[in-house]
Amino acid sequence: MAKRGGFPGGGMPGNMSNLMKQAQRMQRQMEESQKELETKEFTAKSGGGAVEVTVYGNKTVKAITISPEAVDPDDVEMLQDMILAAVNEAMKQADEAGGAMMNKMTGGLGGGFPF
Repeated sequence: MAKRGGFPGGGMPGNMSNLMKQAQRMQRQMEESQKELETKEFTAKSGGGAVEVTVYGNKTVKAITISPEAVDPDDVEMLQDMILAAVNEAMKQADEAGGAMMNKMTGGLGGGFPF
């Protein structure tokens, strides 16, 4: 009577072994890409260039530059709004780059990876 299930010889078939190697290679590539993304810089401007914000891909703010013309003591709210707009745009750029990296690595499969 023939055995049902399992693999002949009790080991992993060649295809499964290759699949595991591919998964490990993909994981290494993802880790390298993530490290590269973390050091990449994204810059956004608002207020016609009066405020400039640079963030790293890991969403750490590197620099905020404010033009002296943007500083109006009678309208602090506008300066605050320009800073927020520039920070949010720079963060959005970093998010989009991270998403593009994941799509490239996964071939658009998605899968809900938390990176």
